[in-house]
Amino acid sequence: MSLIRRIEEELKAARLARDEDRRDALSLVLNSLQNAQKELQRTLSDDEELQVLQRERKRRLEAADAFRAGGREEQAEDEEYELEILEEFMPEPLSEEEIEEIIDDVISEVGATNIRDMGRVVAGVMHQVSGRADGSTVSQLVKEKLA
Repeated sequence: MSLIRRIEEELKAARLARDEDRRDALSLVLNSLQNAQKELQRTLSDDEELQVLQRERKRRLEAADAFRAGGREEQAEDEEYELEILEEFMPEPLSEEEIEEIIDDVISEVGATNIRDMGRVVAGVMHQVSGRADGSTVSQLVKEKLA
């Protein structure tokens, strides 16, 4: 079952259960996926669906931080709730140890020896983790290993 179809089913269940918060969060996620699909004028691949979810995840995190910094705790909590719903549809994130193993493998593959090789290493790692690790975390770990 495609991700869009899964979310449509969850949305239907939330409507029947009269769970307005969940319904609204699912509607936002579904709308983002459908807009991306319309933009490309074709069905999204699994990677493209994941990219949309990652983009939405990042938006929710930034919005929650901004609301919290502005003293708007209730809105920050709403964003975090939407984030929880969104993460239900994302793959399980990798642990730091798993990311480090992948980084070590890529470093040996590309023959990286210093920080100048960081771009090639990060690119190789990001290709392998495909949405299961945050880019800033990967960059930081690669920098530590190559420094």
